[in-house]
Amino acid sequence: MSMETPNLPGGPMSGLVASAVEYLVDAGQRSVLFLDIMRRRGDQYREHLAQTAPHVLQYAAELIIDGRKLDEPVNYALVRIIPPHGVEIDPERRPFIVVDPRAGHGPGIGGFKADSEIGVAMKAGHPCYFVGFLPEPMPGQTIERIARAEALFIEKVISLHPKADGKPCVIGNCQAGWAVMILASLRPELFGPIIIAGAPLAYWAGVHGKYPMRYSGGLLGGSWLTALASDLGAGKFDGAWLVQNFENQNPSNTLWTKQYNVYSKADTEADRYLEFERWWGGHVNLNAEEIQFIVDELFIGNNLAAGKIEMSNGERVDLRNIRSPILVFCSEGDNVTPPQQALDWILDCYADVDEIRAYGQTIVYTVHQSVGHLGIFVSGGVAKKEHAEFSENIDLIDVLPPGLYEATFEAKDEETKSSDLVVGKWVMRCEARTLDDIRAMGGNSPEDERRFAAAKRVSELNLAAYRKFVQPWIKKVVTPQVAETMRNLHPLRLQYELFSSRNPLMATVKSVAEEIEGKRKPVSKDNPFLAFQEQMSKQIVHALDSWRDATEALSETVFLNVYGSPALQAAVGIDPKLEVSRRREMSVEHRAMLEKRIAELKSRVGKGGPREAAIRSLLYIGSARGMVDERSIEALRRVRRDYSGPRLSLSEFKMLVREQFFILLLDQEGALAAISKMLPDDINQRRALFESMRDVLSASGELVGEPARRLQRIAALLGIETGGGSESKVAPFDQAKAS
Repeated sequence: MSMETPNLPGGPMSGLVASAVEYLVDAGQRSVLFLDIMRRRGDQYREHLAQTAPHVLQYAAELIIDGRKLDEPVNYALVRIIPPHGVEIDPERRPFIVVDPRAGHGPGIGGFKADSEIGVAMKAGHPCYFVGFLPEPMPGQTIERIARAEALFIEKVISLHPKADGKPCVIGNCQAGWAVMILASLRPELFGPIIIAGAPLAYWAGVHGKYPMRYSGGLLGGSWLTALASDLGAGKFDGAWLVQNFENQNPSNTLWTKQYNVYSKADTEADRYLEFERWWGGHVNLNAEEIQFIVDELFIGNNLAAGKIEMSNGERVDLRNIRSPILVFCSEGDNVTPPQQALDWILDCYADVDEIRAYGQTIVYTVHQSVGHLGIFVSGGVAKKEHAEFSENIDLIDVLPPGLYEATFEAKDEETKSSDLVVGKWVMRCEARTLDDIRAMGGNSPEDERRFAAAKRVSELNLAAYRKFVQPWIKKVVTPQVAETMRNLHPLRLQYELFSSRNPLMATVKSVAEEIEGKRKPVSKDNPFLAFQEQMSKQIVHALDSWRDATEALSETVFLNVYGSPALQAAVGIDPKLEVSRRREMSVEHRAMLEKRIAELKSRVGKGGPREAAIRSLLYIGSARGMVDERSIEALRRVRRDYSGPRLSLSEFKMLVREQFFILLLDQEGALAAISKMLPDDINQRRALFESMRDVLSASGELVGEPARRLQRIAALLGIETGGGSESKVAPFDQAKAS
């Protein structure tokens, strides 16, 4: 076929014919190139699965611990990321450990790109480690056994960095997020700050009209189907089913947009598409015990935040045991783990912010406006902003006083005050929030809670019936060979296999594609038929989106009506008039410990020296702002670096900050009155200390209003007179006294 467009006589009709011929030539060429990209995808899929340890990490790595060789073997491994050329690592900075999600796909997504969680942490100078896994689980492997293995991994990293200024920062993406939180509640002493990105922790939470995945368990009758799928896999659950659940959430992208984007940009899109598909198609298996725990205890049972998960030794998982700062990344654009599922565990665990403080917890969250689920931990834009800022300012997070905060970001420019104190391209602030800020995002009503409780009970009944009457027969019929055949015939696997080079027809596609590449003739951008093609694509997307919206609305209606039935609720033991509450009261043991700690802190109100007095003063003044700015922390870090007294480690400094914070919280007036007695009598030393404090506080902006009045009060307590110059915005002390 000639690749040249024939010359035709002039006129509108001839111009239209010429455009049609040009478009048809281009469309034909693109169709062949598209099929060849599908062939390459299939071959890549087969090559990836043939590897012993398939992954998509873009960094070289050194194996530290092979989990298969532990006393309780698991298919997980700990590796050290080898920094690329030009990246300098400070071995005394706290290490970062990225734990990858095992949600049907293979490992490596946390280091999928140069601008990734691993990449930005290394650029900030942190040693990086990665916890990944192999495609096949070890016999007898359970979620609890994996947790014990990951504890060993973290212990090893700590031992490799004995001089590190802080415990490791652990990042858990998606499914790895709840796994990290479970481990941190059981072994809190191992953890520095915890970052959980796109991780579901409150599985029933959501709002009407959105996030239909939370209804799936109830609509399918519960977790008996999970047990059936595992039995059909001869004791293994095929991760391809989990991937298919993700794909079903966005049929327009699954069935059309993803492929159409490659077809319409066949000349430029192949590499990016194939890079992603290498991970998306790398399906892995889970043991039946693992997936049953996940579905029963987490997704349908919603037992994590309620503190109802119990380990084999009788120990309960209580998220309130976590002592490290918890950073939560979520997004309004995430239909897999919406903000409610990422944050409402806080409402389940605590009555108010004071209770968060009573447990000594620091929780920071940030809500992106639009990025999708994978983008939270894959997007280069998110990595260069949110992840980079947290990596560069992780010490700021670690010394935040207990409480609830929202992280906000403001672009740095030439007008940014004290820009030399800003580490990255954004100014990060942690602004104080209350539980009402989380409630304002929407959530379940008491009626919804009863519906999900009823669905949980129905699931338990159906699973028990399946195990008694059906499971024994399935296990007798399904052999490992039958299970392997069924796995290979899964539709998601077949779509790769059918277009690979194993299909003899694809050899012709390859040869024709090679010929076309030398004679490629793209259509002009203003071709009317190309515009018609784009319009048709939009119509197809609209139709598929409308179909999705209709089916989601129907599924929600069915769930709400079926499980909202008072008769069904009564039949399964749910009181239709009972207000279901999962929030737990503080234990007697913790309350006794708290009272002992309060008495100890009250006895220390007047103890300490200049360092304690300065931290107490800074906390008193800074708390009036309702936020902590990274510039103030950097200024404080420099004061700490230049301090001539005994050097405190970061953990010691953190303990000092927390102690002074609680002393102020318990007896503010008494704590302030004691400041003067903690300082030397030398007025020059007091003045120097006051100037240092003012420099720290003004790093993020001039002090006005209540913070300014509090600064004047501290000046009066120190016997220092202020006024004039840059201090003109500071109100006189008599005003502060009057307020």
